[in-house]
Amino acid sequence: MYRNYQSVYSSIKNHQDLAIQTAFHEAGHAAGIYLGNKAKQLPPVFFQIKIASPLNTNDSLYSAKVVDGQLIQNLPIAGIENIHDLSIEEQRSYKSAYEADVINLLVGPIAEAKYVSERDDEPFSSNLLNVHSLNYYGGSSDIKKAYAYLEFFISSEQEREIKMRELFLQAFQFVENTENWDCIKALTEYILNSNKEVLSCEDAVEVFDRSLAA
Repeated sequence: MYRNYQSVYSSIKNHQDLAIQTAFHEAGHAAGIYLGNKAKQLPPVFFQIKIASPLNTNDSLYSAKVVDGQLIQNLPIAGIENIHDLSIEEQRSYKSAYEADVINLLVGPIAEAKYVSERDDEPFSSNLLNVHSLNYYGGSSDIKKAYAYLEFFISSEQEREIKMRELFLQAFQFVENTENWDCIKALTEYILNSNKEVLSCEDAVEVFDRSLAA
């Protein structure tokens, strides 16, 4: 799960803007993976946040990405390829996993979009945002992967679009939840202020737990 970079930023200010947007994006993914999956009573999954360059770098793009954290990767590939041969209960498990993974892919760019709207004092609403507009918030790879997941399980393009809209709204509601947004902001600050190149899953969970306890 990573932010796509479609522009070259030349000024320090733009480097800083990009760093903040990237941190919100990745903090959103991490919050979805931990808090979202936990709320759905899904199994915990390992993830890391890798930071490729420090905030004050002036000659290269700041970048960070969430590594791993996908439920579907922990399920047998044979089940994905033969989903209709599985029992109803097994199919339900796969459905829960891929839907959660899609939501967590979408939460990243939605979190970035929310930050940008607040920074620019603009309205933030699910009526003003859709799946494809997330491309403007570094979400093209996330969207591509989300659609690839749905294609495994839903053959009809029309039904895929209906499901994608449903999952998009769930991801939007997750970000709009006050506690979740506070956790995302707390992890964003931690990412930006950390001197580590790799933040562990435990690091992120500790930040979330402190935010929730505040």
